[in-house]
Formats: sequence, structure tokens, C-alpha cells
Amino acid sequence: MLLAPVTVTPSKPLTPSHLKGLLWTDVMYRATAHLADVTLRYSHTTYHPTEQTLGFWEFLDRNHGDLDPTALDELDLGALYVAFRAAAERVPAAALRPYADAVEHGWTHPAATRILEIWTAQYAELGLHDPGLLSHQPPALSTAEMIARLDALGMCLDQRALGGPVHLDLTRHGMPLRTLISADGRPNYLACALRELLALAAEHDEVVLLYDSQLDPDYQRLARVLTALGPTVSRVPIGRVPIDGAIRSAREGGWRDQHAGALLAACRSGHGPAAVRLGLRLYFIAVLGPGQAESYRPDLLHQCLGRAERLLAAARTEALPPLGDRLARHRRSQLHVDPYRLTSSLLGRHRRAPATDLMTGVFV
Repeated sequence: MLLAPVTVTPSKPLTPSHLKGLLWTDVMYRATAHLADVTLRYSHTTYHPTEQTLGFWEFLDRNHGDLDPTALDELDLGALYVAFRAAAERVPAAALRPYADAVEHGWTHPAATRILEIWTAQYAELGLHDPGLLSHQPPALSTAEMIARLDALGMCLDQRALGGPVHLDLTRHGMPLRTLISADGRPNYLACALRELLALAAEHDEVVLLYDSQLDPDYQRLARVLTALGPTVSRVPIGRVPIDGAIRSAREGGWRDQHAGALLAACRSGHGPAAVRLGLRLYFIAVLGPGQAESYRPDLLHQCLGRAERLLAAARTEALPPLGDRLARHRRSQLHVDPYRLTSSLLGRHRRAPATDLMTGVFV
């Protein structure tokens, strides 16, 4: 199975919405790995060529050329990203091309590297599998190869010869044209995803796309393309986490004390590392669920941390059926384990205490 979650642009702190997606991905990956060979593909290198990333790097170098990212934290760099998005400048494509070329040869801007270093430490404290945050992981296909493969599938409308853009053409499937590469050569997120996943999908029996529900139209398109290559494709949309009843984009800032660093500091006060890892998963997966109706509530998170302490203290060590057999009950018709079904099963009022191997093998 190939698990391909949406990536978080390394330009800001991890917010509750980001944490929800990362924890959901981690439980799915670790649980399903007891049932099948699972590849988690989460490459920042693949998505660096997008305009929002290259544009931020160009903005930093043009306006803050003497900046030392190693002296800043994720909040400092996030504030600069908010300023970049607020400026709403669209520099010429020629200004971004040197950055795009450098990315293809393994370079990452020092500001992004600094964010990824901070995230690596937070991943470790959260108990998240590190998919290679600081590694150079280029997509298997070049842009030209990606376009050629789409064309072979009859899914490409390439107007570059006329000075136009490249479109993903799924009109025969009832979907409107979707621009992949602008007329001046700027790829979007979907183009980058296709460079990566067109090469990987056919090597797997099942592909799971886990993503922000607001991106659903593009992920419907991506699923349609990958299905044509043979694998079963499952879409798992995850809603964002409202703050005080409102869903805000990270580009707007306003993180206050609701970012990963602050949440971890608050959680570790009075709770051990295992309880923090389990409690965060109980809250962001089982309590919030896949939708986005419930706002972030520190009081409920605190309750989940307490529940985690009690579950870990009561964990059973007696002989049980193999963990894989028990995890298989939490699948639907697909191969992958449903994180919501599995994590929610820990919270039933009359449930038996969980087994130690489940705690260590999936949650902590």
C-alpha cells in the first residue's frame, strides 16, 4: 500500500489542523503496517517548486537578505510568511526559475531547512514516523515525463506551443479542465503530486490519498488519474480544526498558543511522554473525528491526556490473538486501517483495557 498524505509547506508553525492530519496519517501508517507492506511517501522536495514556496524564498532574499534563519524559531519565520502572503506580490516567473532549478539539484532554502529541523524535533516528541523531513527526495518523473505520461493516458491538453498552459484534461470523465502549469511555466501543487505519484501508483495494490477536505476537487482528479494505472485508490479527506468557531488558513497567522510547540509544552506539564502521544491521538482523531464541526478545546484535550494515563496504566499483557488480526477488524472494504474506528474503540465506556502491544505498536 502507498500512503500519500498532503504535505505541509515548511514556512510556519504546525497548527492544530496540521497536527490532526499528521496524527491521522501516523496511526493509519503504523496500524496498516501490521497487515501489509506500507510505503509512506511524504516528500517536501516534491512540492518545493510550487509558487507559494518559491515565492516565499524569493521574498525573503529580496526583503531580508541578511536574515540568519538559524537564529529564528518557527513563529518568527511564520510571521514573515504571513507578511509575504499579505503583500500579495506576484513576481515574474523568471525571478523564481533559479530557485526551481536549484531545488531540482537538491537545494533547500535555509529558512525551510530551519523549519524542518524544528519539526523533526517535534515529530520525535509526538512519536510520529519521520518520513525524511530533512532528506532530498525528488519525484521520480521530470515535468516533461509527467506531461508525456498524462498524454499517453489521454488526460493532457498541452497548449505550450501556442503560448498557453498545460491542463489536466478529464472532461471525458465529467470533470472540467484543471491547469497544471501556467503559461509562464509555474507548476501548481497538483502538477507536483502527479510528478511523484504517476511513477509510484502502479507499483502498489492500493493508494491512499489523505488530505485537507478543502482540496477535495483536486484529489478527486488525482484519484481518477491514478485509478487508470491499476491500483485501488482511496480518498480520505480530513476536516480542519476550527479555532473559536472559525476555520482559518495558516497563511493568516493568529497561532497564539495553539501551535505544536506550545501544545507540547502544555501537554508535557504533568504528563509523561507516552500519555502525551496517546492523549493527542485520542483528541485529534477520536474526539474531533474526520469532520470540522468541533472547535479546538484545550479542556477536552486535557481530559484526553488524563484518559491516556489511565489507559496506559491499565494496559493488558496477557496472551491475545496476533495484533494484525485484531487491527483487521478496523478496516472497511480496503486494505488500510481506519484511524477513526481504531482510535474511537479505545474510548467506549465499557471497553476492556487495551493491550500493551497495541499501545506500543500503534499509538505511543
